Amino acid sequence: MMGKNNRKKNAQRIPLQEIARLIDGEVIGDEQMKIRGINALDEAEPGEISFLTSARYQDRLPHTLASAVILQKKTSLFDGAQVLVADPKLAYPKVAGLFAPGIPRFLGVSDQAICHNSCSLGTGVSIYPNVFIGEDAEIGGETVLFPGVYVGNGVRIGRKTVLYPNVTVLDDCRIGNEVIIHAGTVIGSDGFGFVQDGGHSRKIPQLGIVQIDDQVEIGANNCIDRAAFGKTWIQRGVKTDNLVQIAHNVIIGEDSIIVAQAGISGSVKIGRQVMLGGQVGVADHLEIGDRVMIASQSGVAKSIPSGEIVSGTPTMPHRVWLKASSLFQHLPEFNRRIREVEKHLEGMEIQRNKE
Repeated sequence: MMGKNNRKKNAQRIPLQEIARLIDGEVIGDEQMKIRGINALDEAEPGEISFLTSARYQDRLPHTLASAVILQKKTSLFDGAQVLVADPKLAYPKVAGLFAPGIPRFLGVSDQAICHNSCSLGTGVSIYPNVFIGEDAEIGGETVLFPGVYVGNGVRIGRKTVLYPNVTVLDDCRIGNEVIIHAGTVIGSDGFGFVQDGGHSRKIPQLGIVQIDDQVEIGANNCIDRAAFGKTWIQRGVKTDNLVQIAHNVIIGEDSIIVAQAGISGSVKIGRQVMLGGQVGVADHLEIGDRVMIASQSGVAKSIPSGEIVSGTPTMPHRVWLKASSLFQHLPEFNRRIREVEKHLEGMEIQRNKE
């Protein structure tokens, strides 16, 4: 708690007018008010700014202690300063970024890091103790490698990239600029490739790499396997949650989102702006079109055309799944009624035969 209080105490104070300018907002109230942080309506303190993203939460406005609120329309429920914007949800991350603490940096290269004499380190890198950088690896300028990071031989990492503690990047993999990889993730582990030989599993050597393009963010404890040949490819702007498995030779298109515990089998091709919900499983060698949305816990057994919204196991159009799932609880009653109808029909048949 002391660290949190100190951070609030030492936080910069920004005029409300400057915040409004950043988010193209209109200030109603004191434009020169100094704001020192951002918080939820029911947790905000004087000097902080909050936000209203849905009318469902407007009953909290009269009770918040925030000095200012970001919202879409002027309201009489809040007496403090108001900043009117087109979309508070989009405004929030911009304002939060003003008050977010910077990434802690080690000054230079620690003498407790192990860096091969053939590796190349860009200007302004931050290499913490207990980092390993292998032969012929290249680390771009201003990149941060936290303790326990392993960078294999021949790896290429771009500029302004952050690898949090215990990230492993195995030989020859490629990581772009402004990438964030959270703690415990493994990039370039062997793809799961075996062939059966008389009941024994013979390992297939995995000779490819993983390529992660610019502005990707990979969650904690992801496993992204290297390709059998060629590359497993995570394209620009992709975001993955924690505990995601991406198998060999998978391609994930730009700006797609993969939620926690999803598993993508080998050689799957996923289009642009796709959203996979939590615990989605995708069978191998399928194609998922652009802008597809797959609901949580769905099992994908066949390819999905662009623009579809699907659910269930196996997947089906989402509206069909909603109708089907609403019937599940009634199946015992339906079964009972069908049996009664069958008995009635049997009785009618017996009666007709007697006649």
